[in-house]
Formats: sequence, C-alpha cells, structure tokens
Amino acid sequence: LAGVNPKEFNLKSTPGSGGVLVPGKALNSAQINTMLDDAVASADDKAEMLSLMESRLLEQRVQKMMIPTKAPMTVGYVGSGFGWRIDPFTHQSALHTGLDFVAEPGTPILAAAGGVVMVAEFNPSYGNMIDIDHGNGLVTRYAHASKLLVKPGDIVRPGQHIADSGSTGRSTGPHLHFEVLVDGVPQDPAKFLAAGASRGEKVTARMAKARP
Repeated sequence: LAGVNPKEFNLKSTPGSGGVLVPGKALNSAQINTMLDDAVASADDKAEMLSLMESRLLEQRVQKMMIPTKAPMTVGYVGSGFGWRIDPFTHQSALHTGLDFVAEPGTPILAAAGGVVMVAEFNPSYGNMIDIDHGNGLVTRYAHASKLLVKPGDIVRPGQHIADSGSTGRSTGPHLHFEVLVDGVPQDPAKFLAAGASRGEKVTARMAKARP
C-alpha cells in the first residue's frame, strides 16, 4: 500500500516491553478478603476514636456550662460582698455567705450556669429562693426574689431568666443575694465571676468588686 511502511506490521517480531523489577506474588482470595477486613476494622477504629474525641469535647463543653461564671444580673451593683460584715438586723459581726446585687424590683435574675433546679420556694430568711444543682457538689442560690419563674426539676441553661429581684424574707430592700456552695460550704462568688470575666464573660467591674 502506498505510504505504508511494511516494517511497522512485522508480526513475526516480539513487541518491546519493560518496567521496574518488583519481586512478589499474586494474592489469593483469602488474602484479599483479609486485607478488606483489616481496612474495615481500621476504619471502625478511627470512627470510634473520632466519636470518643467528639464525646470528650462535648463533655468538656457541658462541664464549662455547669460552672457558675455568668453574672446573675446584667444591671445593678454589688452592695455587699462575701465575708464578715455587720449584720443589718442584729448590728453584730456575722459571715455574709454571698454577694448582694442591688437593683430595682423586678430586675431579671439569671442562672449563673446550666443545671437542674433543686429548690424553688419561700424561706423565712432567704425569701423566695432558688437552688440550682450544677453537679460535682456545686450549687448556686438566688434569694429574696419577688417572683420565681422555674420549679424543682427544671433544667436551666446559662443566662436563663429564672426569677425577678425583690425584697422577700430577711431583707432591708430590693436586691439579689447570690451564693455559690461547694459540698454545702459557701464560697466567694466573686472568684467565679472573675474567672468568667477572664474567659471573656460579660461581667462588669462593679459586679466583680463590691462598692466600698
């Protein structure tokens, strides 16, 4: 044929071939199945590890939500701090077990952390009060409210409106008495609020420190 080189169609010659020499042997069906099983097991292990990591991260996030670092009021100021003071009724030295947030009656009282409402009732000393259990022996208390908006067993989130401020119980005027207890022992709430402030919580300086 015109224009065709007969040497290109020499079927008697052996075609060229080559490549890198790789020693090995063919896998049988059992070996292939084993490889597939190993791959599936490895994927399952990685999925389980990822799920565990997600669970740990979620657990850490929940634990942070259960620590009372949010201010229980967004307005007002601390009129009386934690520690020894002159009792306004007896005029004797007595331990003040919380912070007194002075604010107008009806000011929203907010949950300082997420948890479960243990107590929502009237107490002769605390007036209308709420206790919230945050787990690990940690409890917050909100006292002298004019109105309670939650009941025992309710699950509350951080910053939730749980009551309105008032002057019920053993009180000389409208304010919120806020306590933090660990295993039943009163702690200084200002330390928890300060920790929240250092982590970017919206706590004003006048709420983190009592007026002189």
